[in-house]
Amino acid sequence: MAQQTKTYHHILAAFMLLTRLPLWRVVRVTDTAFRRATDYWSLVGWLTAGTMVVIYWLSMLIGLPTIVAIILALLSRLILTGAFHEDGLGDFFDGFGAGGSRERILRIMKDSHTGSYGILAFVIYYALAIHSLAALPPNLTLIILGVGDPFCKLVASQLINTTPYARQVEESKIETVYKRMSIPTIIFSFAAGAFPLFLFLPMYYWPAILIPVLIFVALRQLMMRKIGGYTGDCCGATFLLCELGLWLGVLMMSRGQ
Repeated sequence: MAQQTKTYHHILAAFMLLTRLPLWRVVRVTDTAFRRATDYWSLVGWLTAGTMVVIYWLSMLIGLPTIVAIILALLSRLILTGAFHEDGLGDFFDGFGAGGSRERILRIMKDSHTGSYGILAFVIYYALAIHSLAALPPNLTLIILGVGDPFCKLVASQLINTTPYARQVEESKIETVYKRMSIPTIIFSFAAGAFPLFLFLPMYYWPAILIPVLIFVALRQLMMRKIGGYTGDCCGATFLLCELGLWLGVLMMSRGQ
């Protein structure tokens, strides 16, 4: 019973940290539970992906243009997460774009102000995201919105399992350093992240899942070389870039049909 309660609190902590759902109003979890938030990051992806799918489907149902439906779908996730991952994307590009010493990169990434590299990253990221999704057949866009989010959260969460934390604990932005997953939670995370993809994505597009994996490997190498590990911003940036890579990969493969 104690283990079930602990798991329940870890799942709630994941949804509290990674979304704006006001669960804290009805339940209280310990601070240490937030250190296990990434154990269930791919499960949170079911909610964020499901929200995008519903908003996209409803927008198309009422006759809105495809590109408007995509923007509204992406906006719904932004609102649900409080732009949590986008904050990481901007800080990541500001820090690594400016370059310099390890200490300088980490200092820039911790600065709450968004610099020119971060702004450019937002513009380029959303331009590619919106136009790549709009170029897909609507049914395939619906599928890729639903399966890409959990899978790429699974991929990005492996930073915690394979990479040391780059800062001191007290220097963390959210004052929490994630713990590495146990074997059971790794299995659960893989199941939650990969199951929707293999259930809904046509087999023809399965090779596209290699692109997020390659992006993950490249980004991890960059982080190890530049700052000796990962930060929370690195996790958010890795997730979004892996997801964008999957969308672009599916788009390229769709052109070959």
